[in-house]
Formats: sequence, C-alpha cells, structure tokens
Amino acid sequence: MRGFFWTPITSLFIHANLMHLIGNILFLYIFGGTLEREVGSAKTVLVFLLGGVLSYAIGLHFYGFSVRMIGASAAIFTLVSAVMLIKPLKFSWLFLMPLGLVAAIYFLYNLFAVYYSIGETNVGYFGHIAGFLIGIPFGILWSHGKWKRNLLITIALLIFYLLIVSLCMKMLY
Repeated sequence: MRGFFWTPITSLFIHANLMHLIGNILFLYIFGGTLEREVGSAKTVLVFLLGGVLSYAIGLHFYGFSVRMIGASAAIFTLVSAVMLIKPLKFSWLFLMPLGLVAAIYFLYNLFAVYYSIGETNVGYFGHIAGFLIGIPFGILWSHGKWKRNLLITIALLIFYLLIVSLCMKMLY
C-alpha cells in the first residue's frame, strides 16, 4: 500500500472481512441516502471521497503504516456528521433512534476507543474521528442556517439517552 497515489481512493473500497463490509454498507445506505436526498448525488459523492482521502492522510500521520487503513468507515463518518447537522431527528428503523443520536454515540465510542486502546487495535479510530470532523463544515454549509439548532437537538438527545441508560444500569445493578 505504500507509495501509490491512488491508495487513498482504492483503500475506501477494500474491507478487512464480510462484517466490516456489511457494517459500512448499512451506515452508507442510511447516512449516505439521507444526505443524498438533502443535497444531491454529486455533493454526497464529493463529501464521501474528500472525507475518505483526507481521513486517510490524517490517519497516516497518527499511525504511519502500522495500521492497515482500509474500508469506507472514515469516509462514511464524514457523511454521518454532515447528516447530524442537517437532519438530526430523521428516525432510523435500523437503530431505533434518530440519526443525530446515532452520530453522537458512534463519535463518542470512537473517542473512548482512541483514549483506552491506543496502540492496541487494528482499527483506525483517528481516521474515523478525522472523517467526522471533516464532515462538520459540509453539515454547516448545507443546513440552511439550522446547524446550531440541530447540534443542540443532538446534544439534548445524547444527554437524555445517557440519562436513560444510566438509570437502567442503576436499576440492574
């Protein structure tokens, strides 16, 4: 993978195993489809590819070549954060929650994964986080001025979700 200019693009279409591929297809279908309905196909593809290539470059900075950076996860994270700022209340029947909440939970999961397992994993969590951050300007640009409200909605949903989970855990233990 070292040294070829096309590697950041082709790495988006290679996956480690079937579950990696299926997970990315599901997230791409849900978040990519939502973004595409809002901004169109060309902009969605642009964000996906730009997010993937830039995330790859950022991941190289953190990991070098010690982690195989393959798959579309970081590029999909770019779509995830854009959708979070454009359509946070769009309900997902797969996740049984609004997409803004799915985005926030998955982002937090990656932050914790970086903090607790750095150097102990073969997953490019820094690339995922980079992809998420790269998508934010696109979400702001395409939210028709509603990104602050949508971000507050997402934060409120996350707080409510964490309170419910905490109460359930307290009841169980």
